[in-house]
Amino acid sequence: MTVPTTAVPRDSDLIADSRTEPEAFAVLFDRYAGMLYRYVSRRMGPEIAEDLVGETFLVAFAGRSGYDLSYADARPWLFGIITNLVSRHRRTEAAHYRALQRSPIEDVAQSDDDRVANGVTARAARPLLARALAGLPARDRNVLLLVAWSDLSYEEVAQALGVPIGTVRSRLNRARRKVRAVLGDSNPMHEEN
Repeated sequence: MTVPTTAVPRDSDLIADSRTEPEAFAVLFDRYAGMLYRYVSRRMGPEIAEDLVGETFLVAFAGRSGYDLSYADARPWLFGIITNLVSRHRRTEAAHYRALQRSPIEDVAQSDDDRVANGVTARAARPLLARALAGLPARDRNVLLLVAWSDLSYEEVAQALGVPIGTVRSRLNRARRKVRAVLGDSNPMHEEN
């Protein structure tokens, strides 16, 4: 006996359907709102993230007729929209990073010793990372954070930002070099457990 499976509709199919049945677009919101919220919350802080996610879907819904249906995955398109919205709020993003630089290192009280040590190390590096990110040109920071925090491939980042993949690679390389220079020996990713 075979169990019938229900095919998950591709993003491009949902967008095409939403052109005549607008409620079909809600599936994209359900599918990606959390991912977009986590990404923009890390960049701008939670207080503005919800508004930017909502604005992203308003822009996407309004522009759905121009979506290239040959791209089955709408993630790069949505991340491109939200990255453009973040760019409009650069002062807020810069203020968020300055606040992180000044934030005190807090103790993490958890039962698992490894988690405590990792949490303390990450919190100690947070002001340095914030300074490194704040010091990057916005174009380089956008590429770095799209790769690191939204888990997009280089090709998807290129699609999201509308730039050639070689530009993504060079911006990412430049951003990583600058961040490493600021973090120096305090990079928690190189800590031995």
